[in-house]
Amino acid sequence: MRSILEALYCGNIRPEETIVPTDHEYRALNRKISEGMKMWEKKLSATEFSQLEELLDLRSKSGSMQAEASFVHGFQLGALMMTEVYTTRNELVSG
Repeated sequence: MRSILEALYCGNIRPEETIVPTDHEYRALNRKISEGMKMWEKKLSATEFSQLEELLDLRSKSGSMQAEASFVHGFQLGALMMTEVYTTRNELVSG
């Protein structure tokens, strides 16, 4: 079995592809989004609907960028916390 670092290096760890929210409202929300998109597709011209899709794609990309930044920040904060724990461990043991 590979170490986590080896798997990460080889690109075998991709949280964005495997994480599915466990909130019970997640699937219902996605269903409402799909229904809303079908409704707007019927109401708008093909050009207008295409523009709406492009706008929503941009919004999705923006949200993904925010999620990535939050993930990185959280990981860095966690690593700093572990560094502090291990650094102060000696003070606690010998004190």
